[in-house]
Amino acid sequence: MKEKIFVTGAGGFIGSHLVENLLQKGNSIKAFVRYNSKNNWGWLEGLMNTKNLEVVTGDIRDYDSVLNSMKGCKSVFHLAALIGIPYSYISPLAYIRTNIEGTYNVIEASRNLNIDNVVVTSTSETYGSAQYTPIDEKHPLVGQSPYSASKISADEIALSYYRSFDLPVKIVRPFNTYGPRQSARAIIPSIIIQLMSKSRKINLGNINTVRDLTYIDDTVNGFIEIFKSDKNKGEVTNIGSGAGISIKDLYHLICDLMKIKAEISIDDERVRPEKSEVQKLVCNNSKLKECTNWKNVYSLEDGLSRTIEWIKNNRNYFKDNIYNV
Repeated sequence: MKEKIFVTGAGGFIGSHLVENLLQKGNSIKAFVRYNSKNNWGWLEGLMNTKNLEVVTGDIRDYDSVLNSMKGCKSVFHLAALIGIPYSYISPLAYIRTNIEGTYNVIEASRNLNIDNVVVTSTSETYGSAQYTPIDEKHPLVGQSPYSASKISADEIALSYYRSFDLPVKIVRPFNTYGPRQSARAIIPSIIIQLMSKSRKINLGNINTVRDLTYIDDTVNGFIEIFKSDKNKGEVTNIGSGAGISIKDLYHLICDLMKIKAEISIDDERVRPEKSEVQKLVCNNSKLKECTNWKNVYSLEDGLSRTIEWIKNNRNYFKDNIYNV
């Protein structure tokens, strides 16, 4: 049996896929999910009674909860975070407490427990609108939303622990990830669900922004490759496909794959404030490829087809015609 690995945010979109992958590789996992009265494990519900998986409930904002849950582990993947950009306009303080204080709790507990490998999840939103493309890890950081500002702060706190205490921290900075289990508020599930509801007008926000889209399996493989590498300690490493697509072109591609035609309707509620909108994000993944054996396996068309099929088979998880920030 390999070492026990602690994973925060384990019941979420990326976290649940990461847990499954690590289990398949023979690792023992302690999965940290947010406490709730129903003892619901999120997307890990289907893994009940799985060998080598221990699920613990707690609150990432509570240091004692994190410290006590992390005991007995040698490595950490920290993914727990509030990620919805629109909601960060409504409650910035929630993002400070979860993303900044939550990350502090994880790295301070890691220092006190002598954790050997600490992988902290960042986001391409920390770069703000591209000042050049593709975006490498030296690109300036610009907090254009309370969400991105909270993640910049969390990243810098984590890196300070590497510089101050030699804590073996690695920052993973994924660009836009998509695939099965993604939140319905994300652009790809939102488009697919609306098209499946047979609506002839599809509500979208800014359709001219450009994003680098990476299928979930490729993103998870990036996490694991960075985790295994000894070359990324105290550094940031991007994960992304290296190709950008506008939301408008993405919409038409999904329509073609689903063989459905509908009109775009711009919904003001889905449009970010002008100065807060990140116009273009395209990843430079050279560092990841140089330091690890990672490669981008899934084309956008293949990943979208897999996502469409999964949503089609799991429609009961989604509520049509409801936009939740």
